[in-house]
Amino acid sequence: MLWRKFNGDLIELPIAREVENAIRRETKNGFHLKVCIGTDSQVKGAETEFATVIVFLREGHGGFMFIHNEKTKTRYSIKERMLVEVAKSIEIAYELCPLFTLYDVDMEVHADINTNPHFKSNDALKEAMGYILGMGFAFKAKPEAFASSSCANKVVN
Repeated sequence: MLWRKFNGDLIELPIAREVENAIRRETKNGFHLKVCIGTDSQVKGAETEFATVIVFLREGHGGFMFIHNEKTKTRYSIKERMLVEVAKSIEIAYELCPLFTLYDVDMEVHADINTNPHFKSNDALKEAMGYILGMGFAFKAKPEAFASSSCANKVVN
């Protein structure tokens, strides 16, 4: 899996090692961290592109993020695509969870799913919430899900 920083620099290390280095560096510099993980997608013709982000928030001092983009020619219904987004977020959250526990970093999984039933993405809300909470992660949906609906949304090409 290829990850990059927001400035485009590729991350050479395995993502878990890079995340651990970031946590150590930021806590050494006196910052209290919170991490939010989210995925967004966009359909362009026959392709669907997913962007997953790991957003590090420095309490009161901004933040930074790591980004992974992935394309597929698989066609999804809107509900399927929302649940694939959630699955991608959970996959990375699950991989990194031991680090967040070790370093006492709060983590949330953000779903780009609207809580308003008038939106099509809302069809996936119950399943997504059950999936995320069932894995033991904190859950946020729109409009609080900024990692997926703002950060990942900006880096889906």
